[in-house]
Amino acid sequence: MAKWDNVKKVVLAYSGGLDTSIILKWLQTELDAEVVTFTADLGQGGELEPARAKAELLGIKDIRVVDVREEFVSDFVFPMFRANALYEGLYLLGTSIARPLISKHLVQIAHETGADAIAHGATGKGNDQVRFELSAYALDPDIKVIAPWRDWSFKSRTDLLNFAQDHQIPVPKDKQGEAPFSVDANLLHSSSEGKVLEDPWAEPPEYVHQRTVSPMDAPDEVTEITIEFAKGDPIALNGEKLSPATLFARLNDLGRDNGIGRLDLVENRFVGMKSRGVYETPGGTILLQAHRAIEQITLDRGAGHLKDEIMPRYAELIYNGFWFAPEREMLQALIDKSQEKVEGEVRLKLYKGNVIVTGRRSDQSLYSDALVTFEDDRGAYDQKDAEGFIRLNGLRLRTLAARNRR
Repeated sequence: MAKWDNVKKVVLAYSGGLDTSIILKWLQTELDAEVVTFTADLGQGGELEPARAKAELLGIKDIRVVDVREEFVSDFVFPMFRANALYEGLYLLGTSIARPLISKHLVQIAHETGADAIAHGATGKGNDQVRFELSAYALDPDIKVIAPWRDWSFKSRTDLLNFAQDHQIPVPKDKQGEAPFSVDANLLHSSSEGKVLEDPWAEPPEYVHQRTVSPMDAPDEVTEITIEFAKGDPIALNGEKLSPATLFARLNDLGRDNGIGRLDLVENRFVGMKSRGVYETPGGTILLQAHRAIEQITLDRGAGHLKDEIMPRYAELIYNGFWFAPEREMLQALIDKSQEKVEGEVRLKLYKGNVIVTGRRSDQSLYSDALVTFEDDRGAYDQKDAEGFIRLNGLRLRTLAARNRR
């Protein structure tokens, strides 16, 4: 590996799974590099201590296991939800939004430890390699990034398993054969891709779902909740003020129990291919509906429509890995400005996969009973004014019609 001859220390994004454990040993054996591991607690579920123990087993001295849940939600998830961001109209960007945070910490640790490079376990076919690396280069233009899936000589999963066996890397029994699908998870979502999901006509098996009960099996009773917002972010659930990560975890529990947030999507990857994924975003699905509901009464029409126009571009930037790009930051400033008066409460009913808005109220509401009432409006709106409004807006249409009639 001549191009990495000068690399003596590497910070690895380490999950503790088979692939990143093989990458860890590969960095040690092929590059003769000292490895620092970074494992982010993003709320993916499960214990993270096994990752620490496995890193110790593989001879790592500097092991970083960091709880970044609050940072993830407050600095990445909430800003994204202020935009009501959906990629290709459906996807809540659960994997996409976690990658810049991981890259930020990898670069920080590289600076702290004097490491020569960072490394990740993303494959050469997916979006994550782009997201990790664009984020890293935006934060440090001179950073070296090692992507073993693009560099090593392994051609198959059998090659990986043989390497693991040769280097005494523990292989869980269920990983001895082909995995039925791959999973990524964090506090915002879980995603499943590959294998049993590769045929877009085949219905996903129920066991694929990680975060939600089936809507058909959800309770027959309605769950009613209220969410309070300030400056576009949720701050309280059912009247209880909560930290960002705690509030989001509570929404996840409510969504899970009511079968909310499942998505079966064939999306367009940045690298050019289509892929099929099964996503579960229970809390995020609830939050999106609630946020749109509070915007309905607090956001001016022009501001709201402009936000909807730029949203697809904003979502695409996040999906493609440009979180730290100036255009995303510019759009974020516009979005955040729009949220200054987005505050108040939204009431919702959760029932068998559905999120139903039943009420919204705010001290900053632009909704006026006097203007919309069918009763006596006491002169708040003169209906005769509508005639001139319509004639002026219809002027060009009448002109066109007159020409066409000729």
